[in-house]
Amino acid sequence: MIADLKPYPEYRSAEGRWLGEIPSHWMVRRMKYVVREMDSRSTSGKEQLLRISQYTGVTQRRRADSIEEPDTRADSLVDYKRVEPNDLVINIMLAWNGSMGVSKYSGIASPAYCVYRFGSDVHPWYFHNLLRTPAYKARIKASSTGVVESRLRLYSDDLGRIEAMIPPAAEQAAIARFLDWANGRLERAIRAKRKVIALLNEQKQAIIHRAVTRGLDPSVPLKPSGIPWLGDIPQHWEVRPLKQLLVRMDYGTSQHVRGEGKVRVLTMGHIRDGKVILPEKGGLDAVPPGLVLEKNDLLFNRTNSPELVGKVGLFAGDADEEITFASYLVRLRIRLEQNPLWLNYLLNSTVFWSYARSQALVSLHQANLNSRRYGQMVLPVPSRRAEQDKIVDYIQSQADEIESAIFRLEREIDLLREYHTRLVADVVTGKLDVREVAARLPDEAPPDTAEEEIGLSDETQAYKEEAAV
Repeated sequence: MIADLKPYPEYRSAEGRWLGEIPSHWMVRRMKYVVREMDSRSTSGKEQLLRISQYTGVTQRRRADSIEEPDTRADSLVDYKRVEPNDLVINIMLAWNGSMGVSKYSGIASPAYCVYRFGSDVHPWYFHNLLRTPAYKARIKASSTGVVESRLRLYSDDLGRIEAMIPPAAEQAAIARFLDWANGRLERAIRAKRKVIALLNEQKQAIIHRAVTRGLDPSVPLKPSGIPWLGDIPQHWEVRPLKQLLVRMDYGTSQHVRGEGKVRVLTMGHIRDGKVILPEKGGLDAVPPGLVLEKNDLLFNRTNSPELVGKVGLFAGDADEEITFASYLVRLRIRLEQNPLWLNYLLNSTVFWSYARSQALVSLHQANLNSRRYGQMVLPVPSRRAEQDKIVDYIQSQADEIESAIFRLEREIDLLREYHTRLVADVVTGKLDVREVAARLPDEAPPDTAEEEIGLSDETQAYKEEAAV
């Protein structure tokens, strides 16, 4: 059906020049005639807490550990702003990047946000899609108040002056219906690819686990390891605490990162999938020589969310300039007789990482795993470096094929998302006419994917978006 879409028969120049041409029967009105600001406050703070994200719009903010408590650092939610279904919620500090959306839920949102209610003659979900298009995000950014991007604010007067293109009410409903249907089809395709990616990652982890805990020879005699999380290991292997494999363990710099100093600083967000991702910019003018990373140093998260504490990354040492690391990371410098790639695979293996995470001390939002406790954890160690090298070669040869397949699937997902963005923009701005197609659509509920959209890659942005809560 999407292939059947065509432009409207007639267009005209819109009143706002930046809007370009719109279907000849559409109107243009400023947003102040479309929405009105609401300021109803919670008296109990017991309502469902909502989050606003540039990726998912308005979703329910639930704790990952399933505990029936609000996922917030705020002492009280009294005086938070009440939100009703079909209200527009905007994070005024991040509106320029699309952190806004229409709510499906009753609940409360940060008092730093703005809540708006639509008039009876417009369809809220048409505007949900319209305001999050690239063109409108650019207009919102240009209309916001502030000097630099990090200080931009979209106040109600700023929003009210923005021009909105408005199809007839029935056409708005048709557009919203079509986009629900199209989004459902695209999300089902993305979900299917994600499931395949999850299976491939499980396969890779199984290969790594088998290799680092049993070696490559299935006929080798085994012995009890005495390690609770492990079981039997090859008879000629040793059981040693991690600290015996290291030259040193160091906490990172506690200096606050400012400016564009020559020394780049690694943080928790730079450790991903066993790798260290270099920051694009510097931060410190200088650090003690002992805190400069060297090739094959390992870094582990000693303080993070309960889901990420204990994650390890290998510093490849491919940077020309000095690189250091923040204080909530610990640097593990490996002895020469050990293969750092082997140890990285072992420390990131699902079973060991789960065990390490279980040893962390958990508070309300953070888990802490100190270096002393981490260093005392015992590991299965091949007695010869040559065997570690063979294990690494085997894992890399197997993982390369799997990672290539994962890369292709992730690229396909990216293309689907790019297509989705373009399709939504073309439909809500009148480049494509969906009226006839929407009338022929089958009745089917779109999948509720909002809560599944936030992934590890979105974590840093999600923290920024919720900083006001």
